[in-house]
Amino acid sequence: MRHVVVLSLLCLVRGEVLEADQDTIVPEDWRLVGRVGPLQEVELTFALKQQNVNMIEELLNHLSDPDSQQYGKYLSLEEVASLVRPSKETLKVVQQWLLRHGVHKCHTVVTQDFLQCVMTVQVAEALLPGAKFQRYSKGSQTLLRSATLYSVHEDVFQHLDFVGGVHRFPPKDKNISKGWEGARRAALGYHLGVTPAVIRSRYNLTAKDVGTSGNNSQAVAQFLEQYYHPADLAEFMSLFGGGFTHRSAVERVVGTQGRGKAGIEASLDVEYIMSSGANISTWVFTNPGRHESQEPFLQWMVLLSNMSALPWVHTISYGDDEDSLSEAYMNRINTEFMKAGLRGISMLFASGDSGAGCRHLTKQSNTFRPSFPASSPYVTTVGGTSFKNPFKLSNEVTDYISGGGFSNIFPMPDYQADAVGGYLNNTQSLPPETYFNTSGRAYPDMAALSDNYWVVSNRVPIPWISGTSASTPVVGGILSLINDQRLLKGLPPLGFINPRLYKLKGKGLFDESE
Repeated sequence: MRHVVVLSLLCLVRGEVLEADQDTIVPEDWRLVGRVGPLQEVELTFALKQQNVNMIEELLNHLSDPDSQQYGKYLSLEEVASLVRPSKETLKVVQQWLLRHGVHKCHTVVTQDFLQCVMTVQVAEALLPGAKFQRYSKGSQTLLRSATLYSVHEDVFQHLDFVGGVHRFPPKDKNISKGWEGARRAALGYHLGVTPAVIRSRYNLTAKDVGTSGNNSQAVAQFLEQYYHPADLAEFMSLFGGGFTHRSAVERVVGTQGRGKAGIEASLDVEYIMSSGANISTWVFTNPGRHESQEPFLQWMVLLSNMSALPWVHTISYGDDEDSLSEAYMNRINTEFMKAGLRGISMLFASGDSGAGCRHLTKQSNTFRPSFPASSPYVTTVGGTSFKNPFKLSNEVTDYISGGGFSNIFPMPDYQADAVGGYLNNTQSLPPETYFNTSGRAYPDMAALSDNYWVVSNRVPIPWISGTSASTPVVGGILSLINDQRLLKGLPPLGFINPRLYKLKGKGLFDESE
């Protein structure tokens, strides 16, 4: 009898690690506060295995290829759900597993491929053997995370991609201002630096290039305690919005706006997507994380799977080191991007502000460090440029901080193979091939001015703001203007633009090679 009991206990605890390659090192700017009490509640996000992932990738290729007869024949959220919805077996196994552990407070999404559940730490650690929740703090922000890998019961392993809210910390804060201390004096004239007038002049936007379609909209997504203030937007447009029809207010805020000071990056996003994509309905997705255990970026992705009506263009200034994330997590996020593309949504991500990045493997060995989601093959990644002559409209050169590189995880997609092959074969001076993966997905896909912007934040005009957080909403706004013209003509929106973008072979774009 004793042996039977021991064997039974072994069976109960038998499990498999779900994200074995996830980096669990706690970032140095987060301080350990202590162990979380067993009755503390956490909210976890269970990413259920989807069906037909290969099929939706093939379908996205057809819907995004202008030479395909299926080009632009996008799907509704309900139609996407019918493709990716987990199997009945997956739904049953995961739900029964949760119920056996007393987890009842769950809600799902239209596509049924995410389950968000609230439970105590005691239950979470029993559900996910190996996980040990600790509280960490950085300034006024606190998070509940586990610095140890988790496993799930072997019967559930094949039905889950990952569990969110266990490991990942927010990326490090970015310092997007390169200005000197005195640059914020209001006495400076507004003739120096990049303003909406400069953007619109450089990219050939006339006073007539504004939105007029009633079916068009664009969005920015903000995380990491970043907020915009409506008063800043109104002030910005009163200072810099002359010469073109514009809106001075956001159409819709999805999420909860913080009550603290406005963030410069959030102000930048909103002010410039509404300047290049002028007079177009604009949404702001703001998700600072309602609970200490939530991952704001993941919460935003889940939200998109539950909203049947969304803006056609989304710009996001967010990224993390590719090598710090599990492949299971990144592959699933890629599927979420594909789901958006099937619906005709354009996803634009900033390429980052750390150049190619650097990872020290040994004293004698270094490699570049790609960023995700910038390295995803299913988004459009935007880099940064600066004026060669900073005091007048001139040719652009690469902004030295602009992120770029080659993925170490995702292979180079067919749509960019010719362009990247030409670059690799014809560029005279390249870093050693040991530094980067020449067969990986290359990014950025395009670039725009990212240097020396004027922004209004907390009612103060601030100059010399820089970063791909500036160029990305500018490109997003311009794509929204193109969508506007297409919608007025009864054509579908651009959707996932990369296949079409690379087929243009530079037509309609400036060729900047310095």
